[in-house]
Amino acid sequence: MPLNALSLLNRLLTRGKFRQLQIVLRVAELGSIQRTANAIGITQSGVTQALAHLEQMLEVKLFERHARGMRPTAACIDLLPVARQLMLGIARGAEIVAARQQRSTGFVRLLASSSAIHGLLVRVLPRFAEAEPSIRVQLDEAEGEDQLLAVARSEVDLAVCRRPAVSPEGWAFYPLLPDRFVVVARYAHPLARVTSVKVADLSDWEWLLLPAGAAAREHFEQIAARFKAEPTGFPVTTRALPMLFWLLQERDLLALLPLSLVAPLLASGQLCQVKANVDLGIEPLGVLAPLQFGEAARKLFDFLQDSTSTM
Repeated sequence: MPLNALSLLNRLLTRGKFRQLQIVLRVAELGSIQRTANAIGITQSGVTQALAHLEQMLEVKLFERHARGMRPTAACIDLLPVARQLMLGIARGAEIVAARQQRSTGFVRLLASSSAIHGLLVRVLPRFAEAEPSIRVQLDEAEGEDQLLAVARSEVDLAVCRRPAVSPEGWAFYPLLPDRFVVVARYAHPLARVTSVKVADLSDWEWLLLPAGAAAREHFEQIAARFKAEPTGFPVTTRALPMLFWLLQERDLLALLPLSLVAPLLASGQLCQVKANVDLGIEPLGVLAPLQFGEAARKLFDFLQDSTSTM
C-alpha cells in the first residue's frame, strides 16, 4: 500500500539524516558515486549505503544506474528543489548559531535587488559594519517576484528593493532613495562629449538592451517611440551585470538603466551619463520590512533610513 504524506514525514523525522540530502544533491550534480564520495570526504560504500537507506525509507527509486554513472529519476528531480532549500536553511541556521557563539549581538538576513546593492548598499553596509561590528548581516541578491516569494516564506528579515505593487501581509514598504532612468555610455563614446542630445537622434547609435520583461526594456520601448528611426540593438541581450557593464565599457553602446544601478560606475568614471532628457521616472528604492522585527534588524533599518536622509 502506498504511503501517505504524513507517514513519509514521520519516517523522515525519525530516521532521516541531513547527510542523505547532501548526498542526493551531490550525486544528482556530479552523476557519479565516486566523485560524490571524493567531494564530501566519505567512502563510496558510505554514499551507496546512504542512498539505499533513503530509497528504502521513501519507498521510491531516486537514481537510475547506467554505464556512465547515475541519472536522477523523475521522483528525484521533483525532490531536488526541496532538498536544496533544506540544505540552505541548515547552512543559514549554522551561520546564526556561529554568530551567537562569536558574541555577535544579532543576525540579519538581508535581501536586495541589483539596483539596491549598487545604488545604496555598497555605500551604507560597510559603514553599518563599522558602526555595529557585533551584528552579522547575510546579504543575498534577488529581483521582483523572487524577493516577494522569499518574504512570503519568511526567509528574510529585511528586503531592499523597489516599491512593490502590493506589500505582503504583515509587511510595509518605506521609501529611501528616489530613482530615475538615464542613458549611459563609455567616455570614449562620441555622445559623451555632446552637451545636449535630442532623444530623436538616439536612434543613430547601437543599443545594449535588457531582455523583454525587464523594467528597463519596457521603458526603452517608450523612448524608442520618440526616435526618428528604428534603433539597432546589439546582438547580446542580458541581465548579467558583469557582462552588461563590460560591454558598455568596451564598445560604443548606449544603454537605458536606473541611475541607482550605474551610480558607482558613474562616480568612478567608468561610464558617463549621456545628456539626453529621457524624463523617465521609476519607483524609489526602499526597505520592505515586517511590522514587527528583531533588535538587530531594527538597527539596520534605522541606519538605512538615517544614511539615506543625507544622500
